[in-house]
Amino acid sequence: MQITPGKLSGLKAVANSLGVIAAAAMDQRGSLKKTLGKEKGAEVTDAMMEEFKSAVTEVLTQHASAILLDPEWGLDAAKKRASNAGLLLAYERSGYDNTRPGRRPDLLDVWSVRRLKEVGADCVKLLLYYTPFEQVSINSEKHAFVERIGDECRSNDLPFFLEFVGYDPAGGDEKGFEFAKIKPAVVAGSMKEFTKDRYGVDVMKVEIPVNMKYVDGAASFSRDVVYTRAEAKEHFLAAAEVSTKPFIYLSAGVSNAEFTESLELAAESGVRFAGVLCGRATWKDGISIYAKDGVGPFKRWLETQGVANIKM
Repeated sequence: MQITPGKLSGLKAVANSLGVIAAAAMDQRGSLKKTLGKEKGAEVTDAMMEEFKSAVTEVLTQHASAILLDPEWGLDAAKKRASNAGLLLAYERSGYDNTRPGRRPDLLDVWSVRRLKEVGADCVKLLLYYTPFEQVSINSEKHAFVERIGDECRSNDLPFFLEFVGYDPAGGDEKGFEFAKIKPAVVAGSMKEFTKDRYGVDVMKVEIPVNMKYVDGAASFSRDVVYTRAEAKEHFLAAAEVSTKPFIYLSAGVSNAEFTESLELAAESGVRFAGVLCGRATWKDGISIYAKDGVGPFKRWLETQGVANIKM
């Protein structure tokens, strides 16, 4: 596969010396603001969002190959990242369109790939809620949407990271037993679709294809069995085998211990993944510290437990 100079430069900027992407994610917006407000018991200001993101960026990028931020509250934080860390910027609006079915995506109003590049992005990231079990008409709309972003990244010679998060079109619980049974097919089906060249995706940011809470014998197992350990490893391999593009795993808000265990299982299965992009698993336990005690104690927590989390 040929790669253009700009895309190659961008990918090198967000990877370590071994070519592995070991990035931290701090592009959470709506969910972060809601959680901070709940912990603080008061309204969360723009200044607080910027301060929180800056603290995470300043501390954790000393131990990461890159940081994923948003251009809404993350641009000041981007200036505080360590010199070794590249910059990915999110292009999508937080959340999804809830006025229509299908969790359709939307882009930030005043941003384009060109503008993200102008403020220093090494790569562009798009989050898409996707399942191969959605209505054909809805998925066709999403396919066209991703094609447009892919073309925009091509014209600006900037790497395109696509993150897809599965869901149940019927409205079921994505953390529940029934969804756990179809999650491998959701992840593998999404990877099979967006690995196609027509989308222009350079790196896929994918979910763990099983829910570790339903893997028999897993340390995080706490519910009914959906997969044996051998079956879970087969699901890892089945998803990886449909991909012709590099992919990295996302933590999807699980605990650091659970995410680490899932990566160990991926490695044990023989999957060759290109790295990880880990967010809440590293810093979410510090939210209450920031909300109640301020940025100083929060940074001290990051320098100890946060760093320990990202090094696991």
